[in-house]
Amino acid sequence: MRGVPSSTPAAVPVTDRVPLPQKLGWGLGSFLDMWGHWLYPTLAFQVFNIFLHVSPGLISTVQAVKVGVDAASDAIFGWASDNTRTRFGRRRPFILVGGVLAGIGLPLLFAVGQGWSDREYFLFMLVSTLLYVPVMSCFNMPWVSLGSEMTPDYHERTNVMSIRNLIQKLPELGLFFAAQFTTLAVFNGADGKPDILRGAQVYCTILGTIMVVASIGIFLLVRERYYDHLVSKTQQKVKFSDTLWRTLRNRPYRRVVTMNLAYGLGTAMVSALGYYATVYYVCKGDVALAAKWNTAMGAAGMGFGLLGIPFFNRLARRFGKRAAMVTVLSLAICAFIGDWWLYDPEHPWLQLLACGFVAFTGAGFWTLYGSVLADVIDDDELQTGQRREGSFSACQSWISKVGIALGVGASGWILQFTGFDSKLPVQTDHAIFMIRILLSSIPVVGLVVALIAILRYPLTEARMSEIRTALEARRGKV
Repeated sequence: MRGVPSSTPAAVPVTDRVPLPQKLGWGLGSFLDMWGHWLYPTLAFQVFNIFLHVSPGLISTVQAVKVGVDAASDAIFGWASDNTRTRFGRRRPFILVGGVLAGIGLPLLFAVGQGWSDREYFLFMLVSTLLYVPVMSCFNMPWVSLGSEMTPDYHERTNVMSIRNLIQKLPELGLFFAAQFTTLAVFNGADGKPDILRGAQVYCTILGTIMVVASIGIFLLVRERYYDHLVSKTQQKVKFSDTLWRTLRNRPYRRVVTMNLAYGLGTAMVSALGYYATVYYVCKGDVALAAKWNTAMGAAGMGFGLLGIPFFNRLARRFGKRAAMVTVLSLAICAFIGDWWLYDPEHPWLQLLACGFVAFTGAGFWTLYGSVLADVIDDDELQTGQRREGSFSACQSWISKVGIALGVGASGWILQFTGFDSKLPVQTDHAIFMIRILLSSIPVVGLVVALIAILRYPLTEARMSEIRTALEARRGKV
């Protein structure tokens, strides 16, 4: 029957395999992707709200503006990398320059002093993040685009994304350890309390150095498969106007980007609530204890995520990517509903399962999503005759980040809506209840929409085989 895989999927042809050093080299980009995009949101509320007492609404407003501008700058750099022609390829020069600058700029995001007014903190956050955004786009769009063109094989694409996500568990652990690092005794002030600001500055300096080294490693290890054989010789330049509108005319892509938007919006709206549930519900306002649990949750997330990657990879090989993604989203719905019971002050270790279950499904989602996007780009090449990885990466980034901007922008106001007050060491029962109920319910709505979208996705393994045969008949093998 059409679209139903065999019980024993064929092995990946040798010519389609990506050498392990290249897979590992491309996977190094996850250090920059995770820390350059998510370290600041991870620490912003802890540093600026809990330590410096800036209004959470102001912080989330900066985050929303940041992500919105990020979406626009992604479109520019995605288009630029599609059209660049150099002896080093069209992606790698951007990866090197953007990655080095991103590492250097990371610690500067927290280069503030104590005692400033809310207005001064707000202006600094706004200006510093807006300067940092284009730097990350310069790295991220060419890097994401490069991952979509490393192999033409349906299953090897999932293998490439699996290696990337395995490596990604290390920088993810770095995100979870951030809160505990900033509360280490070595950073205590004269009053004996943690100087969270100084801890954040030191931590970002360390991670920024690693980002610089990783960007150099990517440039040296990875090659661009389509550039020498196809793009540099025959492909015409892509119009900037095609980055969004022509890309969205691809029907399978509309299904994929709807899924991404719903997933991102639903989870981003509660991005701050999990941390506050740990601090003020499970740990009764003890920030240092909560930081330790946060690190343990990061380790649990890393472990469960490592299990999720091979699990969903194997599921995709056996039943196809669409069926595997349906499973991911269904399990994610169950995981977020379970947060109501798994954040429990009487049994704080249950938080490890709460984080672990979400990480398990998240690893599956992002492994499969990158592989699915590469399939969509083949479908587009069949229709247009162009390889437009940058345009697709930029378009999906623009739309998903608009969703994340709305979600992140709402997160601080949602926190205020719960009745949370950072000046109170112990929160009211009403505030705690609202934090818990919203943490469990809001993501489910987005996940249901994402599930509906992927059920209508048409690019099965059989269809991708037909597309590849047609492409190679027209322009040869790459």
